Amino acid sequence: MMSPPFAMMPGMVRTLRIKGFSETGRPISTPTTKFGGQPGWLAGPQWPISAAWGRPMRFVGQIELGPVIGAAGQGRMAYVFVTHADHEEDFFDPDIVDPDGGENAVIVQPGGHYAGPVRPLATGPGLYGVDGSEVEYTVDLRAADEPGSVTDEELEGLPSTDRSRYVELTDGDQIGGTPLFFQGDEWPDGGPWRLLLQLDSNWLPFHLDLGAAPRLFAFVSEDGTEGRLLVQDS
Repeated sequence: MMSPPFAMMPGMVRTLRIKGFSETGRPISTPTTKFGGQPGWLAGPQWPISAAWGRPMRFVGQIELGPVIGAAGQGRMAYVFVTHADHEEDFFDPDIVDPDGGENAVIVQPGGHYAGPVRPLATGPGLYGVDGSEVEYTVDLRAADEPGSVTDEELEGLPSTDRSRYVELTDGDQIGGTPLFFQGDEWPDGGPWRLLLQLDSNWLPFHLDLGAAPRLFAFVSEDGTEGRLLVQDS
């Protein structure tokens, strides 16, 4: 039985837990949630360009917005990109962690807004495996309910059992739901935002170098027109 403080937290929200990744073995061009491969653009191609390197960012994946924000997201897709080295290429841009550092992007189509530079590239660099080969995955998603977001102070004020339960319910890879920050509340400026994607990149079946022990957080605006991305790294 949960104690009263837990019950008094914000109401439960729906999330889609990522329970597994399945390699497709073939390109997917339909407008569906996936990781790797090439974007299935809904409008004209808008490939974001790294501010520091002047090269196309790497496509991480695309996420259907309807399940994340409801009616405002119907028929819309969010495309997630980060500045990232090629296989066996030696560079890492620390600005990848900053939502305004010019080294990551969330592109929303159709009707989205993105302030950074883009090029009309239909294809570009995508995810790769440990051997450098291109990869593409669908995901096994399981709907679940979890508590709404609380501040660090509110979380610390909960009894230890409720605090542990909150962490248990919001931890792990997921689409939508509640972000589990571990370096303080770090919502991007602007908003209000909804969590789009939470991903622990060191435990994935593809190579995604975002730091030493990083967690990726992508967000989308409630009206479904723009997104932001940040990384927390211990």
